[in-house]
Amino acid sequence: MAYSTEAVFRDDAYLRETAARVLAVNDRGGIILDRTIFYATSGGQPGDTGTMLREDGSPIAVAATITGEHKDEIIHVPGPDQPVVQVGERLKLAIDWPRRLLLMRMHAACHLLTVVCPYPITGAAVGEDDSRVDFDIPDAGFTKEAVTEQLMELVRANHPIYTRWIAEEELAANPTLVKSKNVRPPSGTGRIRLVCIGDNASVDSQPCGGTHVARTVEIGEIHIAKIEKKGRENRRFRIRFGAMPAN
Repeated sequence: MAYSTEAVFRDDAYLRETAARVLAVNDRGGIILDRTIFYATSGGQPGDTGTMLREDGSPIAVAATITGEHKDEIIHVPGPDQPVVQVGERLKLAIDWPRRLLLMRMHAACHLLTVVCPYPITGAAVGEDDSRVDFDIPDAGFTKEAVTEQLMELVRANHPIYTRWIAEEELAANPTLVKSKNVRPPSGTGRIRLVCIGDNASVDSQPCGGTHVARTVEIGEIHIAKIEKKGRENRRFRIRFGAMPAN
């Protein structure tokens, strides 16, 4: 049986704690709740970790968060030797906020990179310290310094970052919104979540289910650490926090 969890993080990525009820515990011990603030691994962004508190105050460590049979079935994976919860039990959820904030900043930075490098995306991975975006670029023609400068211009401009929903038909009528070369947004629900940057999406707009900061200035200082050749027409850009190291 597949369950659906209300994904609170889609509307409020800054919510650090909330209450929830246990809907099910699967045969591997994964906990499915009626609602959650824990992001499940998807779209290159790792799932959240954190803690669940039972009504008696005892904690359950959440080591990973993944999706089940569909995107709305979110499974919280307890760490080793954690207590087993019961269906119907009420829990207080708390995500590892410092880690989530790093991922939100990084994910937003990856979106900005797709603005600076407007080429088809062939892969991406968001990390706490190091992220990458792969592009289908025949001839790179980019330097770490130039891309970093353009990224920081967008960061300092303090553009708003927000989400809106569109009908699947609207996405079909505007195929250029999809930047990924090989992966299409999940369909069948009738609507698509867009992440927009800039007033009236003047900087960027693309389908994405991840979590991001609310303004570009919150990303902080970032730089391109490497531009790697990964095939005849594939270039990998690595993003890291902080100023670019002196050569």
